[in-house]
Amino acid sequence: MKQRLPRGGAAVATLTAALLAVAASPAVAEPTRSAPPGSSPAAKVTVQNGETQPVFSRADAVTQTVSIETPVDSDRDGVRDRVQMRIMRPKETDTAGLKVPTIMEASPYWAGTHDIPLHPVDIDDKGAQSLTSPARDLAEIFPGYYDNYFLPRGYAIANLDSIGTGGSTGCPTSGDRQEQAGAKAAVDWLNGRAKGWAPDGTPVTASWSTGSVGMIGQSYNGTLPNMAAATGVDGLKAIVPIAGISSWYDYYRAGGGVVAPGGFQGEDLDVLAKVVLTRQHPEVCAKIIDEIEATQDRETGDYTRMWAQRDYVGQARKVRAAVMVVHGLNDWNVKIKNSVQWWNALKRAGVPRKLWLHQANHATPFRWRVEEWLRQIHHWFDRYLYGIRNGIEREPKVDIEHPDGSWETARDWPVPGTRTVPVSLNAGESGQPGTLGLRPRHGRTQTFTDAGKTRTASELLLNEDQADPNRLAYLTGPLSKPVRVDGIPSMSVRASLDGRSPYLTALLVDYGTDSRPTGNRLNTTEQVCFGQTVEGDVGCTIRQKLSMQTAPYKIITRGWLDVRNRHSFSRTEPIKPGRSYSFRWDLEPTDYVVKAGHRLGVILLSTDYHFTLRYPAGTEVGVAPGVSRILLPLARGGRESLAADQQ
Repeated sequence: MKQRLPRGGAAVATLTAALLAVAASPAVAEPTRSAPPGSSPAAKVTVQNGETQPVFSRADAVTQTVSIETPVDSDRDGVRDRVQMRIMRPKETDTAGLKVPTIMEASPYWAGTHDIPLHPVDIDDKGAQSLTSPARDLAEIFPGYYDNYFLPRGYAIANLDSIGTGGSTGCPTSGDRQEQAGAKAAVDWLNGRAKGWAPDGTPVTASWSTGSVGMIGQSYNGTLPNMAAATGVDGLKAIVPIAGISSWYDYYRAGGGVVAPGGFQGEDLDVLAKVVLTRQHPEVCAKIIDEIEATQDRETGDYTRMWAQRDYVGQARKVRAAVMVVHGLNDWNVKIKNSVQWWNALKRAGVPRKLWLHQANHATPFRWRVEEWLRQIHHWFDRYLYGIRNGIEREPKVDIEHPDGSWETARDWPVPGTRTVPVSLNAGESGQPGTLGLRPRHGRTQTFTDAGKTRTASELLLNEDQADPNRLAYLTGPLSKPVRVDGIPSMSVRASLDGRSPYLTALLVDYGTDSRPTGNRLNTTEQVCFGQTVEGDVGCTIRQKLSMQTAPYKIITRGWLDVRNRHSFSRTEPIKPGRSYSFRWDLEPTDYVVKAGHRLGVILLSTDYHFTLRYPAGTEVGVAPGVSRILLPLARGGRESLAADQQ
């Protein structure tokens, strides 16, 4: 789940004029902001055109390390856990009494990671081997751009070791309330509500802190801001979770079944805890991690109390921080459901919020939309940590990147005018392949045999115009107009299963040869400088662009159901072999335009090789056409486009 932000660029660099002249509302311009009462008149945060200016020296910054007491004892040694935080701040906070807010990145990765064997995913296969966890980069101290860009503008930058990692004590517990308390404790210390000690054991307070805190980060580092905000901690004013988790169930499970994060088949809560267990004397955590393994349940995949303890969506009503949610539309590691359900919960709770949806996979937009990214997060933190009225909250709430690299803004997401349209999975003239239509057309039950571990989903969606014994296909004709799928598609299927595999998998596919984003980014030759340079730490990066690939199809989105959880993800109920049941499940959210001339397809299968557990091949699946359908969230005009296709 971890992916570092690379720097790049030459050894010596200057500030890019375009970044220093970022536009803001002139109506909120103010020349300077004086230091807080009691500080030196010479120490001032400068504000022009509604944003803080880079008047402080990154090279002269002071650093400190503090261990902060938490209210929990996750390693059960009778002593409260402590989390270690490293802080970099303007020297004027020491020499002139300047008080500043803090931008914090909490992480389990600062001290590196371990390679840990993964769980086997091939059921009843004696020859199956455990996989090895992909190597994860070691993190540097103060990596990325926050110190170069934000510290000169009057911010402290803090890196926090989450519980059980690096210089912290306790045990990593993969997102539960104890780990949540560790992130909260750091905010409490910055507000004078928690105890802290310097490395020599001297008690230390954050006398330089205004108490206003922002959090930002990607992946696990983007999850910790969600975790802290969900506690309702006072002082956490703004967060920017990038590809963050809002429910760990939706990272390691889906639809009542065991479903892996993309690229990490066989990983689970216990594996991740071992990967990040970098504290001193890690052996004290063996029992705690064994308990995680024993309770995570890789057999049924049910939603249990253990998963409820790692679910923050229901705590959205506690959030006091303004939240800028960021996610890649091609991210199959932290699936986009995690951000969309968080976005929706924040909306219901009335939390100030923004949303960025981009075309990359598990990544941050910093390196390909540098100027606008920095403008928005700069104004986000200025607005909520300094109280500067720069108008960011009145700008469009949503930024969406299209496959050609262009961006659209909207006042909400799904875009206003989106409607859910039921589209029937109909029998074809010869049975298979079938058709997608607005009017149901019934026919005989259509069957396929699960291929188990022998064929991947990508292999099963090829040759869509031919019958295939291991899947069912339903297709529109060539579309006369573009159709935008914008939201959460869902399946409603009448089906029977007879065999070992409990999974139903649906793929929504764009058929039509085209050049499309792969989710990866490629470096260009353009260097962009964004902040002050110090020795060994250039304030520059290399701009990136979309990686494109020409292919005859694109999987728009996919979704899974363990049919034993047809009534509740919390309860497994056996099904009778061969008996038909009504099943309903969601696919992952998406925002995707199917071009005119392309065809829209739904592919039904059982085992999804790269995501689900892989039972022995042979499960027979029967699907009733006509009564089975997909419910598509279509932007304005989408239904009419489908109707025109069928005339």
